[in-house]
Amino acid sequence: MARILIIEDEPDLQTLLRFNLEKDGHQVVVAGNGGDGLHELRRSAFDLVLLDLMLPDRDGLEVCRIVRSDPTLATLPVIMVTAKGEESDVVVGLGLGADDYVTKPFRIKELLARVKVRLLRAREEAADGERRRMQFQGLVIDPVRHRVLIDDQPIQLTLTEFKLLHFLASHAGVAYDRYGLLDRIGDGDAVVTDRTIDVHVRNLRRKIEPYDRFVETVRGVGYRFSELAGDV
Repeated sequence: MARILIIEDEPDLQTLLRFNLEKDGHQVVVAGNGGDGLHELRRSAFDLVLLDLMLPDRDGLEVCRIVRSDPTLATLPVIMVTAKGEESDVVVGLGLGADDYVTKPFRIKELLARVKVRLLRAREEAADGERRRMQFQGLVIDPVRHRVLIDDQPIQLTLTEFKLLHFLASHAGVAYDRYGLLDRIGDGDAVVTDRTIDVHVRNLRRKIEPYDRFVETVRGVGYRFSELAGDV
């Protein structure tokens, strides 16, 4: 059984979706507009969202953008439901991070099949994430969801900071010089100096306190991730 949120303003469609999803064994919550939908997402956990693009208070695309910008919701499967059938809306929605879409009118069996596929894929990705995630005391690095937790709270890292932390943690105990690190985590910057990495390390350490001690300075060389980080 999965917990599914329907963000849809048409009462008849709300009833149709709720009935068939509950018949499939899912627990269903319905929100009639985008604001209520975001409120439901923030107050309890869901396994999937069915999101109508034409909502009375705000565009469904805006709701999708807000969901994807929230670290706690970034991997939540979102299936868009649209009556427009315009390719531009679908392209924008998928670009914002929606996982799939169906166009009204749709066959309920097709929608249920898409829901099943997305739930299965989400479970597989979650299992893969558990295998690949790294934990060092209260510091968790999740490369599948591309997030870092400090004592169970998500923190915001830049792409370079995340790549730096993930690379060092993946090679705990190994010291790398500045240019060696830049070669491995570089993002294509045209101008690179041997001090660029120092700025990233300084910012990273500030964000991952109190576990900043895990990123060690090796005098005369560069940096390494402490091989003792996993010890309690």
